[in-house]
Amino acid sequence: MRLIGDLDPTRPLLVVAVAEEAAHLSTDLPVLLTGMGKVNAATAVAAVLARGPRPTNVVNLGTAGALKPGLAGTHEVSAVLQHDLDSELLAGLTGVSYGLPIGLSGRGPVLATGDLFVADEDARKRLAERADLVDMEGYAVASAVRQAGLPVRLVKHVSDEAGEGAAQSWKEAVDGCAQELARWVRENLG
Repeated sequence: MRLIGDLDPTRPLLVVAVAEEAAHLSTDLPVLLTGMGKVNAATAVAAVLARGPRPTNVVNLGTAGALKPGLAGTHEVSAVLQHDLDSELLAGLTGVSYGLPIGLSGRGPVLATGDLFVADEDARKRLAERADLVDMEGYAVASAVRQAGLPVRLVKHVSDEAGEGAAQSWKEAVDGCAQELARWVRENLG
């Protein structure tokens, strides 16, 4: 976890998993690098928001794999779910619902978050029945921010088609994705 810049109670906080995704951000907004995965994202966001000052809102920027053919570009997510937590099974066992999907203000695709980097074609097909994009941090960021009582937005740029070869595709595409995410910040938060 690394916070670049100072938190400002009049401005948003940008949350990004890794430096490669933030490489082209040239802004006076603070940037929190969380590390990859749900645990890193949730704990970093919770720790920063707990120590204050609190930002006006949080914007999670990052790359995502497309679960459906032809999906490309930058998208503000409308809802996010956890694909690696069996909420229905847990509710049946305990009578309590855990990890329910989170509705967001965006009008874009549904994002599935999980600690598994989706590089398997069967996994991609299963996820495509419930979501349009897949990442490794979005749900955790949204959950931590919501629990802190702040608004949150998830903005994802498609880096690859999830499935076979996705890891190599991400590595090759991440710099171009970072440029597009920086453009989105300039046009929407500048």
